[in-house]
Amino acid sequence: MTDMLVQSLRRYPVKSMLGEAVPSLTVDAQGAEGDRRLALVDLETGRVATAKHPRLWRRLLTLSATGAPGRVRIRLADGADIAADDPAVDERLSELLGRPVHLSDERVAGAQVERPAPEDVLEHGVTAEVEYATLEISQGTPGTTFVDHSPLHGITTATLEHIGAEALRYRPNLVLATEPADRAWLENSWLGRELVIGEVRLRATLPTPRCSVPTLEHGELPRAPHAVRVPMRENRVDVPGFGQLPCAGVYLEVLRPGTIHVGQPAMVVA
Repeated sequence: MTDMLVQSLRRYPVKSMLGEAVPSLTVDAQGAEGDRRLALVDLETGRVATAKHPRLWRRLLTLSATGAPGRVRIRLADGADIAADDPAVDERLSELLGRPVHLSDERVAGAQVERPAPEDVLEHGVTAEVEYATLEISQGTPGTTFVDHSPLHGITTATLEHIGAEALRYRPNLVLATEPADRAWLENSWLGRELVIGEVRLRATLPTPRCSVPTLEHGELPRAPHAVRVPMRENRVDVPGFGQLPCAGVYLEVLRPGTIHVGQPAMVVA
């Protein structure tokens, strides 16, 4: 049994853009309300745009999206903002990103992203043309949201403090505060176990593989190669179906829906 507290909660209305801290999250089988319900689709390839492929899409991390479904606004790097349902949003974002894109609210079956290995990005740089894999997203989540795999993603303060990187870089929904004596990579031991937070019950499904995204600039945060180099060196984990990968954090599915609040106790049970 592991006792923790919910330190912070975040949602990301548009996939791969910066998101927002919230005092509570209502969760169900598809994940957190308003989380990754929108994404940009590259009209040239039909694939979902993500900063996992930094040569093409790292500028997404200069944008931020806030608001509940139907009221999402996107703030641009120059401080201007635009509503997600503005008729001009595709044209504005296409011009900014240098590629034709469409802001979609429904993931098509088999939707894919492009993911270079983080080792290659670290070695050759974010502007280099490197090989990439194409991966189907949301394989562990029902519905049409744009999560990477499972409905939710959590990480502990023990892991973050050991790496020495900000939670923002890993894009979690839940940051769980642990005791000072708790070890890094604690999340590895949760697989198949349940996380109970008030009325909500979650189950750990997979360790969270790390791509190059945590190393990139996030708004005003500078580059941070160590954010992935530490997991690469210390926590390569067998991720079922994906192989041995550097991991930090854990994916979670929702067994019992409800609302999670900052400050609530969280407990891992057998």
